Amino acid sequence: MKIGQLDLGERPVFLAPMEDVTDIGFRLLCRQMGAAMVYSEFVAADALVRMVNKSLKKLEVCEQERPVAIQIYGKEPEPMADAARIVVEQAHPDVLDLNFGCPVKKIAGKGAGAGLLQNPEKLLAITRAVVDAVGSQVPVTVKTRLGWDHEHKIIVELAEQLQDCGISALTIHGRTRSQMYTDQADWTLIGQVKHNPRMRIPIIGNGDITSAEQAVEAFERWGVDAIMVGRATFGRPWIFREITEKLRTDELPALSLDWKLDILKEQTLTSVARLGELSGIRHVRRHLAASPLFKGIPDFRQTRIRMLRADTVEELFEIMEHTRELLKS
Repeated sequence: MKIGQLDLGERPVFLAPMEDVTDIGFRLLCRQMGAAMVYSEFVAADALVRMVNKSLKKLEVCEQERPVAIQIYGKEPEPMADAARIVVEQAHPDVLDLNFGCPVKKIAGKGAGAGLLQNPEKLLAITRAVVDAVGSQVPVTVKTRLGWDHEHKIIVELAEQLQDCGISALTIHGRTRSQMYTDQADWTLIGQVKHNPRMRIPIIGNGDITSAEQAVEAFERWGVDAIMVGRATFGRPWIFREITEKLRTDELPALSLDWKLDILKEQTLTSVARLGELSGIRHVRRHLAASPLFKGIPDFRQTRIRMLRADTVEELFEIMEHTRELLKS
């Protein structure tokens, strides 16, 4: 499967862009676990144009994590085109992705992200402006949803229009904006877009891929060119190893409890090294508390609360070693 000239192999699995999650450390870990490509946190176009330092920091990329996509969002064509130029100049990403799918109110409610699904003409104008600005230097892709709500599922027609704008691939999350992250993702329209004979660009499916078995089904049932995994990576970066091994051999890898706990400790230390002890722990402990590794431990609630309140590596690792003992008992 190729995005432009970028060859990502057969049935690739991507790490989805997630705000305050897919920083450089987590991206690198997921690449090591088998993700074929990783995406940055989304970056506001307006902030990049104003050269806001916090947003510019999100453009930092290390060579070991490539291929990497930088995702931007905004609501007007000119600032989005200007931001795209800044991204290409500073980060040299392998892919530039446009966010037309974020459903949260502070983004969509202001007419950006999934809010643009209410204004397809502007969405297309933004896409054309970005492709015209940087499309000769980097593949431009789009991530979006089925539509604004149940009555306005416009993705089949919109996909063709986006392709006509010159994008190199399209990621579709199988929900409308009004669904947010509730209900089950509907892959029916994703499959319909993929099997549309007029579509020539790769179609990437996204939504509720939480196991290797679901990943295999996404490829075999819906025929997508790639899949993207998001929330299922919280506290479980090894899901990429599980999926890629299942796709390659039809078997799940034997990953020990000790190995998984050590991976979570490595993730913690990487976060601390990048952000400092307190900020690094605050950044990573949501992953630890959400990890399916700890499901089934009796009365884990209190341990989870302690984990969320820990503010030193020593304290956090003591809790993790305690859970290791509980899991082995």
